[in-house]
Amino acid sequence: MPAESFYEVVGSGRVRSTEHTVGPWAPTDQHAGPPSALLVRAIEGVLPAGGRVSRVTVDLLGAVPVAELSVTAQVLRPGRSVQLATAELTAGGSLVARATAWWHRASDTTAVAAAAEPPPWPDGATPEPVTWSEGGYLAAMEWVPVAGGFNQPGPATLWARMRYPLVAGEEPTGLQRLLTLADSGNGASWRLDPARWLFVNTELTVHVLGQPTGEWLCLDASTEIGVDGTGLAASSIFDRSGRVARGAQALLIRPRTS
Repeated sequence: MPAESFYEVVGSGRVRSTEHTVGPWAPTDQHAGPPSALLVRAIEGVLPAGGRVSRVTVDLLGAVPVAELSVTAQVLRPGRSVQLATAELTAGGSLVARATAWWHRASDTTAVAAAAEPPPWPDGATPEPVTWSEGGYLAAMEWVPVAGGFNQPGPATLWARMRYPLVAGEEPTGLQRLLTLADSGNGASWRLDPARWLFVNTELTVHVLGQPTGEWLCLDASTEIGVDGTGLAASSIFDRSGRVARGAQALLIRPRTS
């Protein structure tokens, strides 16, 4: 039977990764979306109520294995109006990912709010499987394309949702849903054949405009490739009410070796 979540709690600060975390590059390594959300979950646990995270940066310090992981978090810069928190993810005693997040105290700016409208919901469209990856993370997400997508190169706009909770027995927060999806910008808007090229990101930065609501989020992404082995994937992320975040990924571009 397939697992019912991306992670299962096995102890205080420790989780077991399930098959739903597997990424497209190697069956032993995770897609960076679930670990990013796991780091955010830990950060949410040390920040106070009455505000929200405004920016998250995840640095991927190595491949995150599909294995048991330990996660810790702490506040680096306390304050009444702003705080800075960090979280670390280790596997087998080695540090594999680190996140930092700025928290802002909430205030009512409804009267002056301005955010882009979401892309249209594709009425009548059905979820589309990703043809260049079997199982793992890409199959654990439900993808409904508006334009482009994993099965054709170029910019892409897709509505998506998690088929499973991040952690068994827990309802994901809006921020956890956002980080689970945000790392898919480069995969959704690919320009190079994934069978011949690696285009992996070493980090993910997400600026959060509003707390996402609902299960469905829309990823509107594009990728640019430089002349010296670097790339940039940029995305806007929406819920049904409007834009809630912008994401960016620095890409390492390399031809695959046989």
